[in-house]
Amino acid sequence: MPLIILGTLSLLLCIFGVLEFRSHQVSLNRIPLRIHVNGTRGKSSVTRLIAAGLRQSGLKTFAKTTGTAPRVIDADGKDRIIHRLRLPSIGEQVKLLKYFASKQPDVVVMECMAVQPQYQWIAEHQMVKSHIGVITNARPDHLDEMGPTDVDVVMSLCNTIPINGVLVTGEDEKMNLIRDISIDNGSKFIKSDDSSITKEELEKFKYMEHPSNIAVALDVCKEAGVHRDKALKGMYEVQPDAGALVAWNLNLNEKSFRFINGMAANDPVSTLQIWKFIADKYNSEEFESCIFFNSREDRLSRTNQMIELTLKEIKPDHFIVRGDRVMSIIEKNIHYSPNTKIDLITSNDSINLITNNLGVLPNNTVIYAIGNQVGAGQEILELISTLRENG
Repeated sequence: MPLIILGTLSLLLCIFGVLEFRSHQVSLNRIPLRIHVNGTRGKSSVTRLIAAGLRQSGLKTFAKTTGTAPRVIDADGKDRIIHRLRLPSIGEQVKLLKYFASKQPDVVVMECMAVQPQYQWIAEHQMVKSHIGVITNARPDHLDEMGPTDVDVVMSLCNTIPINGVLVTGEDEKMNLIRDISIDNGSKFIKSDDSSITKEELEKFKYMEHPSNIAVALDVCKEAGVHRDKALKGMYEVQPDAGALVAWNLNLNEKSFRFINGMAANDPVSTLQIWKFIADKYNSEEFESCIFFNSREDRLSRTNQMIELTLKEIKPDHFIVRGDRVMSIIEKNIHYSPNTKIDLITSNDSINLITNNLGVLPNNTVIYAIGNQVGAGQEILELISTLRENG
């Protein structure tokens, strides 16, 4: 009797699985163009840019991001919050694709939410089955899941390269590896050129967008048949992701500061790249610089990397560090930038102490926030946002 029950249950599960598979294939067939965005940094921003560019051309476009604040973006470009009753699972991609298919779209743009290599493969080859794949970049991050080496990270990300489709990437260092796998998959390979984005075009964005992200999004739109000027027009109006690089003018103690939140880029390579972008935009020779670093006690390796990066590569005039067990790391690296003025704030100190430290900085200092944005980091950003000029 138990064997009969077990066999019946197994048969029912198999039937259910076949029906689910066929239902998903029907959903995919009702979406003419599917775009899957993967990469270490910039996925949410690129997803939004692509959707905005395509939407501007008249294509009925839906998108889904999984970044700092997961969102569904409807055909009118409006954000819809994703309310989860349980932990995130890549299975929600199937449900959303079914929902998008019911809306009779022209295009669906999905940000990859998988991290582990096997799930990234499933996300592409079983769930999205994209026509155009994107790898924004490949940075040394999530090494515990995709590593241990930077090559392993690239190989993991390449699990979402489509079969017989198109792959667009902004990655420079590991470009050849991505190109070879794309060719093996029968997909057209496109390397985006961020130098094609002019300063005039960058200045039309309402926030600080990376040229590489824009270049990648434009190449995707081109593959979809949308002219560059038309796509850019839509991108200028895009609503940035919660983790986007936004600059605020702060007013504190009758002084003005420029505050840039780069906490979403919590790996050293991206952090340094953003700093170079900031230094070029504001002309680093004409302002004093301050790095605010919010560390996590459970990530000492990352804390070590970020402090070394700050003192060895950025060499700011001021360095405010919030965290514990950091003094020995600072002492080990201070010789790289002996003139940097350093202030320490422990995790037990009130976050109001941060604004006190910012308030004594010289007028017109550019403040670049790096490190962890979750938890206390979000509280700190909310506090600093109250100092913004004009609200």
